[in-house]
Amino acid sequence: MAATTAQPTGAKPRRHIAVIPCRWGASRFPGKPLALLGDKPLLWHVHQRCLEAKRLDGAIVATDDERIEAVCRELGIDCIRTGEHVTGTDRVAEVAERLPAEGYINVQGDEPFISPTAIDDVSEALECTPPGTFAVNAYTELADVGAVLDHNVVKVVVTARSAALMFSRQPIPYPKGDRPKYLRQLGLYGFTGLALQRFRQLQQGPLERAEGVEMLRFIEHGHAVHMVPVLDDGVAVDTPEDLARAERFLVQHIGPARTRGTAVPGSAYSPANAAHPPSAAELPNGWR
Repeated sequence: MAATTAQPTGAKPRRHIAVIPCRWGASRFPGKPLALLGDKPLLWHVHQRCLEAKRLDGAIVATDDERIEAVCRELGIDCIRTGEHVTGTDRVAEVAERLPAEGYINVQGDEPFISPTAIDDVSEALECTPPGTFAVNAYTELADVGAVLDHNVVKVVVTARSAALMFSRQPIPYPKGDRPKYLRQLGLYGFTGLALQRFRQLQQGPLERAEGVEMLRFIEHGHAVHMVPVLDDGVAVDTPEDLARAERFLVQHIGPARTRGTAVPGSAYSPANAAHPPSAAELPNGWR
């Protein structure tokens, strides 16, 4: 059985909890949640950032993969096993059905340097959302031209009332008449349980399928997504190349890894193969 933070029936619901959806089969980077950054798996870093947030009542990994579940158990990270889902938010919605809370902060498992303050900002905004708002989503301004052009970086256009107008992997808006500010959508969302139920009921629309951006599901069905500006200058990990950038970021801003050249105790990982996680057969007993 997976370790969970589920409460007994009748227990008072938690206020806000972080849910970190993790899957093995990312097309651009299979096994990404367990790839090493420093001397710990990527998901460990994300979980630590959630624990550093001040407004949360807990943090839990949600996965359908036994390898990820086993590593969480090894590291003492709360984990809940889910079914297979199309998106991370669908996975968080299943957790919401099984783990009572007033709000759920979806922290994507590829944001190892996500700011704990940004997590708190989303939690606070979730308590003050305008009527009819189904989600809150953090964003930050993009200054790097390369990031603006990078299709792995999702851009967002925001209305004067801070509602999301459109998300795209393309640079939006197009600078025909003026030089716009480009805004990066962060993998940091806040939902109520009712909003997550609604999300699962909605069908994926053509924009979501085309862009691969799950918040477009709300937008396409006419539901508001409130955007929250935050300060965050971390490195998201979408590809093995991003992992190398994250390693440099870790050394520059946090210091050299504590045990360079070693891995999580008992694991099959080392910095040399961190970008290429092993198959299930290669995992040692207890990690399969």
